[in-house]
Amino acid sequence: METSSSVQVSMTTTPAPKKDDVIPINNPADISVIVLYFVVVLAVGVWAMVRTNRGTVGGFFLAGRSMVWWPIGASLFASNIGSGHFVGLAGTGAAGGIVIGGFEWNALVVVIFLGWIFVPIYVKAGVVTMPEYLMKRFGGQRIRIYLSVLSLLLYVFTKISADMFSGGIFIQEAMKLNIYLAIIMLLLITALYTVTGGLAAVIYTDTLQTFIMLVGSFILMGFAFNRVGGYDSFVEKYMNAIPNATSYGNVTVDPKCYTPRPDSFHIFRDPITGDMPWPGLVFGLTILATWYWCTDQVIVQRCLSAKNMSHVKAGCIMCGYLKLLPMFLMVFPGMISRILYTNEVACVVPSVCKEYCGTEVGCTNFAYPKMVVDLMPDGLRGLMLSVMLASLMSSLTSIFNSASTLFTMDIYTKVRPKASERELMLAGRVFILILIGISIAWIPILQSAQSGQLFDYMQSVTSYLGPPIASVFLLAIFCKRVNEQGAFWGLVIGLLIGLSRMIAEFAFGTGSCANPSNCPKIICGIHYLYFALILFATSTLIVLGVSLLTPPIEDKHLYRLCWSLRNNTEERIDLDADEWKNEEAPESKHDIDEVKPEPSCWKKAYNCFCGFEDKKAPTLSQEEQEALEKKLTDTSELPLWRNVVNINAIILLAVAVFCHAFFA
Repeated sequence: METSSSVQVSMTTTPAPKKDDVIPINNPADISVIVLYFVVVLAVGVWAMVRTNRGTVGGFFLAGRSMVWWPIGASLFASNIGSGHFVGLAGTGAAGGIVIGGFEWNALVVVIFLGWIFVPIYVKAGVVTMPEYLMKRFGGQRIRIYLSVLSLLLYVFTKISADMFSGGIFIQEAMKLNIYLAIIMLLLITALYTVTGGLAAVIYTDTLQTFIMLVGSFILMGFAFNRVGGYDSFVEKYMNAIPNATSYGNVTVDPKCYTPRPDSFHIFRDPITGDMPWPGLVFGLTILATWYWCTDQVIVQRCLSAKNMSHVKAGCIMCGYLKLLPMFLMVFPGMISRILYTNEVACVVPSVCKEYCGTEVGCTNFAYPKMVVDLMPDGLRGLMLSVMLASLMSSLTSIFNSASTLFTMDIYTKVRPKASERELMLAGRVFILILIGISIAWIPILQSAQSGQLFDYMQSVTSYLGPPIASVFLLAIFCKRVNEQGAFWGLVIGLLIGLSRMIAEFAFGTGSCANPSNCPKIICGIHYLYFALILFATSTLIVLGVSLLTPPIEDKHLYRLCWSLRNNTEERIDLDADEWKNEEAPESKHDIDEVKPEPSCWKKAYNCFCGFEDKKAPTLSQEEQEALEKKLTDTSELPLWRNVVNINAIILLAVAVFCHAFFA
């Protein structure tokens, strides 16, 4: 982490630049495009809601494995790339060069792990949630509750607050509103979108949004490169993009704080002095990517919806190819934004930054929104803004749904085992409101974190909390000797180590280059990617050490749950199989035969609005149940398609190596 000499100064300001009070999104063309866009998205959502049987559990599972590869690949990409990526990647690119694109290219390798190693195990295990897999693998209840609680914390600290913040930045830049007012507007529109479109529609709207997101981004990239005069001119001009204001009061800011880095166009940087050291980028980042791509509920759920394993793998390959694009569609435009708006985007004087974007640590987060507002013509500007907001809302609805499911099914059912379905749904909705409140309260901390670079903030928090989970999942799959005691203590001690770093960093403040934090070097001096490596190694040693000191789990409990026993066909005896069942009152014959009166129109509207449906899941016969079970746990592939996806995986890995080598 770079620092410069810390000097106490009076905050006398240089003459502040005049704010432009013109509201960019205030013309018929832009407003028409935004309205049309939302109408199309809502129409797709309603169509998807009508054609899916969302009222029955049986219908949900029977429709479960029916998706083909291209919506899966598009949905994986759209779920990952929200407005947080557009803001974060462009902002970090503006500040530090192309290295942040390496974060995206790392996924080209990790999606292969997802499709070829992790998903086959999850499918053979017959699970639909990640805490459920760990419960089957290790038994007991505490790991399931722990993972659910930690997932909720990560949703707040990274996904929800970062997405709301980045969406707020777009609205603030486009409509000149206060960021908190913008965020509240965003949440109201999201609520409308969720109720009208229904969460069943997310995978279809993701596919639509991926297409429009790419079209809009390519157009903006074309405008940006045209403005700077091509790639060679872009490289030369970026290295000279230095702001005018470099001193305040009687203090001159250290030149390294505002001069573009000499290694701006290299992905692999010095392991000691680099802002993103290459060992951390290669190894530390792979650990974080494994946690995100291979164990996160939102990502894995899309793969589990596929018809068969060939469709899973093809979807992962498509996502991998799409992940090549953010370097060109987000990072390069962010760097061009620094060239075009050097004084605003690259500001280092706190008072000047405060005047431009409302935060003193830097304005790089405004690099992409500013380009959308200034470079795009009327109509296309509205298209880009609506794409940003709709992709954000799509990811927020997915996250709210996952968070609500984790809370109600993994935590609330333990507190209230006899809760009715309606009570669970209400508890989920109340929990979402609490989650939103916590996320809004976290935004001021997020604004000042990591020198105002949103993507760095998201990755650093992940580095403090994610590695123990990645360690436990990898060991659960590849080391059958690992047991519940080892996994639990590895997770808990790993979490305490990670939280100690995260709390210390936020207590001292991450500071900025011009005003560095006074956090002790021993705590904050280790780069977050190196910290991820240390935390992963520590958690792994604890898991293995405690497991070797305690009794192993017998093989009969592990069939098809770990790699060495993945093809075993014997019947598995689940650990603690009866300990986590929701206690429901048995249905009497009277209840089944009773004909309920037709509800009034108002009652129907209320039930539809709240998602309360009176239809019950159809009772499946034993043969139907066995057929469904077999379908849900089948990993067989046709030889032709297995060879096609395997060849494509090798080509994708070769492309990943070439891209890294070319920009190394």
